[in-house]
Amino acid sequence: MNFRHFIVSYRLPIAVALLALGFLVGFKVTWWIAWIPFLVAIIMVVAHFMIGPMTLLQGFMESGDMEGAQKLLKQVKYPQLLYKPVRSSYYMLQSNFATMGDDLDLAESQLRKGLETGMPEKEYEGTAYLQLGAIAMRKGNTKEAFENLKKSVAIGLPDKDNEATAYMQLSSICIQRRDFRNAKIYFNKAKACKSKNAQVVEQMKELATYIARIPG
Repeated sequence: MNFRHFIVSYRLPIAVALLALGFLVGFKVTWWIAWIPFLVAIIMVVAHFMIGPMTLLQGFMESGDMEGAQKLLKQVKYPQLLYKPVRSSYYMLQSNFATMGDDLDLAESQLRKGLETGMPEKEYEGTAYLQLGAIAMRKGNTKEAFENLKKSVAIGLPDKDNEATAYMQLSSICIQRRDFRNAKIYFNKAKACKSKNAQVVEQMKELATYIARIPG
């Protein structure tokens, strides 16, 4: 555990120690100096509840330590107190981990909480609807999936890979509905994204085989 990790993880005990130090300095020396540890203690308490351990998460995610990232998220006891943009990120991450664990109901509820909180940027909102669409498809609810996927592309997505994924899923749903005209339209929109992601490209090839069999 590095110094930054220690400070973030133990903000409250450190704040209590600083308050005690402030009173000690105030009574023994002067209150003109005591305000400094008081101020730092207040900042630490506010940061604990409004930011939590979220500033440490990026390092864990980049290193692939998902277990460590999940442990950090569990330290957040009152997510409703988190600063709004931080709170929406918290719910998105919770949803991602729930999806990885195949808990689709929890993943969906966390995404909806994130949307209710308000996303910091439109692209994040679009991504949330894309994920809701994917969850609905896995649950077999193609109607809800279609609505969420259409919302995702209407709002906007962060990159062409996500955009291509959304259009391919829309095309797949249209094929299931035997709406071949729109299936082709969405497939062509997916192709127009020119995704370079290997997984997306492979999915595009698979979908192309179905599209090729459609008459007309």
